[in-house]
Amino acid sequence: MTEHGHGDQPSDLPPIGLPPLSRLTRGIRHGLGTDRGHHAIVPPWYPSTNYRFSSLDTKAGDFDYARTANPTRDLFGEALATLEGGAGCVVVTSGMAAATLVVNALVPNGGRVVAPHDLYGGCWRLFTRLHEQGRIVVEYVDLTDLAAAREALSTPADLVWIESPSNPLLRLTDIEAVTGLAREAGALSLVDNTFCSPLLQTPLALGADLVLHSTTKFINGHSDVLGGAVISSTTDLDEQVRTWANTLGLTASPFDSWLALRGLRTLDARLRVHAENAAAVVDLLRSHPAAKTVNHPGFGSVLSFDVGSLDAAARLVDGLRCIDLAESLGGVESLICHPGLMTHASMPPHVQDAAGITPGLLRLSIGIEGADDLVADLRAGLDRARTLPA
Repeated sequence: MTEHGHGDQPSDLPPIGLPPLSRLTRGIRHGLGTDRGHHAIVPPWYPSTNYRFSSLDTKAGDFDYARTANPTRDLFGEALATLEGGAGCVVVTSGMAAATLVVNALVPNGGRVVAPHDLYGGCWRLFTRLHEQGRIVVEYVDLTDLAAAREALSTPADLVWIESPSNPLLRLTDIEAVTGLAREAGALSLVDNTFCSPLLQTPLALGADLVLHSTTKFINGHSDVLGGAVISSTTDLDEQVRTWANTLGLTASPFDSWLALRGLRTLDARLRVHAENAAAVVDLLRSHPAAKTVNHPGFGSVLSFDVGSLDAAARLVDGLRCIDLAESLGGVESLICHPGLMTHASMPPHVQDAAGITPGLLRLSIGIEGADDLVADLRAGLDRARTLPA
């Protein structure tokens, strides 16, 4: 770091006789103990929007204006890039800002985008509207079906958008296979890694060119910061994305970045409790007759299940005590939502039907409350869902 930054980062080179620090530890600890001013363990927050030039004939340091670069935001991006194994990370204001950024930075006017047919509703809305404007040509494909993916990529494309696990049905795409098909088609590949975080899945190691996060979710983990990030596999891609983030004015605020970096430090600990609680909930769902289908890939703490009808879903959510009816996921609190009416409401009924989003489908994000309390609360809800209305 320069004098404008937070001080020197601890060397990645281990003392003689000791192994190098793991990617996890380096990412979680990034920036700690580097404050030169007062030797604070937690790096300070730099709210300044601008930085002083020493003279007209002297080039500015690493920072001149906060939209372009900021020490706090850079630390957060460096930590995420370390965890994902990327060449760089651009931190923006939301997950949808990250999606908007990628399309503007890397898809030419009229370029072809191949995206999953069961895409997150917000991204479906963005791509569909851009398609209607003629900005891009989008084709929705079941990317979990390699034959369908191969057929779609038998003609050139510019970007292949992968969501694995998918939202809300938790379907898995063979990332390595589909990114290989994308390269053959001359396309860049992006994986939305929001559901997994870099601790459960590292798509760049599987061949992806880019990774996207809604850092609002597991990365921050406390449902109090809106944010997004794009991690690139190469410095060239990172520079393209970074230039467009500055051009479009999408970069995140320093304080949001500081909060998200604070949340990131507990990611590993939170995920372990999330997973333990999710396992207990999945066991309940798979044994309860009210749950007609259960969608969970065997890892992570987001899942969905179908109770057969909208009426049954309404009875289930009415009366829950420690699971809130709300959008979003990945926070310390447990949340339940109805995708058809909430997160994917922008999709018309026939698109929802094609994606498998049914009236009785509910999505759960399991928090870190007491597992016994969550199971008891959900069991009571499932019992209500099974009871016919009077």
